[in-house]
Amino acid sequence: MENNKKRVRTRYAPSPTGFMHIGNLRTALYEYLIAKSQDGDFVLRIEDTDRERYVQGAEEIIYSTLKTVGLNHDEGPDIGGTYGPYIQSQRKEMYMPYAKKLVEDGKAYYCFCDKERLEKLRSEGSNEEYGGYDRHCRNLTQEEIKSKLNAGIPYVIRQKMPLNGTTTFKDAVFGEVTVENKELQDQILIKADGYPTYNFANVIDDHTMGITHVVRGCEYLSSTPKYNLLYEAFGWEVPEYIHLPLIMGKNEDGSISKLSKRHGAVSFEELVKDGYLPEAIVNYIALLGWCPKDNNEIFSLEALKKEFSTDRISKSPSIFDYDKLNWFNSEYIRKMTAEEFFNVSQPVIKSFIGEIKLDCKKISEVLHQRVIKLTDIPNMIGFLKELPDYEKEIFINKKSKTNLENSLVVLNRAKIELENLKDWNHDEIHSLLINMAKDMELKNGTVMWPVRIAISGQTMTPGGAIEILEILGKDESLRRIELAIKKLI
Repeated sequence: MENNKKRVRTRYAPSPTGFMHIGNLRTALYEYLIAKSQDGDFVLRIEDTDRERYVQGAEEIIYSTLKTVGLNHDEGPDIGGTYGPYIQSQRKEMYMPYAKKLVEDGKAYYCFCDKERLEKLRSEGSNEEYGGYDRHCRNLTQEEIKSKLNAGIPYVIRQKMPLNGTTTFKDAVFGEVTVENKELQDQILIKADGYPTYNFANVIDDHTMGITHVVRGCEYLSSTPKYNLLYEAFGWEVPEYIHLPLIMGKNEDGSISKLSKRHGAVSFEELVKDGYLPEAIVNYIALLGWCPKDNNEIFSLEALKKEFSTDRISKSPSIFDYDKLNWFNSEYIRKMTAEEFFNVSQPVIKSFIGEIKLDCKKISEVLHQRVIKLTDIPNMIGFLKELPDYEKEIFINKKSKTNLENSLVVLNRAKIELENLKDWNHDEIHSLLINMAKDMELKNGTVMWPVRIAISGQTMTPGGAIEILEILGKDESLRRIELAIKKLI
């Protein structure tokens, strides 16, 4: 039996207006997963017709972000495809004929209202039942239209919306949604500059590119009837709609509101600069509105492609929780091999320590299981670069049974022992300090605590005394121990 099921095709259609917001990235991710979970196509289309908001270099950000997170598109401006061009401004000539076809069929009309008239309507708050426009030009005679066109009066082309009744559509997440037609404005299809509006170009592009599933934020639910009425006006098949729940942020007072800059980093680029791994960001974003079948939370992109289904997308808003993202990031870091972590941490370490000769690999080994974000590294290893000023009272530790007196005794002995150590490596330093504790009839902690304080100047460090001694090297370690002895005398 022949399978007539249509091939799934989704599209990510961002506007090049700046950085990629978390909400935009989630939309791209879900579109990718919907396509790939059904062996379909994921298309990239750049919607750049809003020239006032266009930002130079924003297209490159889109390409680099998708590449970094692994959302490889099957068609797009950079790789081509059957349905190009994939940049909306390069498709400009195709929209007007479609709009004029609607005019010919009595489903759209020329509107010659100038800005002054429209602004007056808005200021008076009249005709709200028509979505803000009073349909003044809807019933102009053919003679009136011809006269105005011949006179060169600027115009837009508007769609004729139904005057009464309702429009209903089905969404995969929110179910059936019904809108009163009287609330729908006769939307503009072609602007006075000849460019299509976002809504019109979207429909034309989606249809001509064979898009089967349209994925976007739930804030567009109210405008979807306009899209459907356009599909119906052309007699085209309506795509499947999948509207995603809002992403919210926590405010200082405990309330929530739509995620914005006041909540912290909200773009992919900012999060990466803030020390988060791309894989962790993608994993976390996948769960902002989608619930897996079991309690597992860690998903690679490949695993998401197998697990993802639209029936598990939630209607409820998701809250972007930076603590939860921190947990994801730390989990991804811990699961890295030593070599993988060294590759991502080395640039940060090197940038921070500068010309100081320290073993980056050993520093990376000490940090590996302790780092939450890569940007934490400078604060964690600041003492390696420069010994901080500290009060001698931090040598006192009840758990390690140290005080100022026995700390001084331990450091004097450690200085002598370490000066005589020929091979400065982890195992030799470890044996020396353990044997020293045994010989002095002290607990290991009573030796390790004062040594660690002396060489770090702080009570909390990544790694213990042995690791820090090895990283600092013999000369710097002995110099710091000597300074501690002077502090305690």
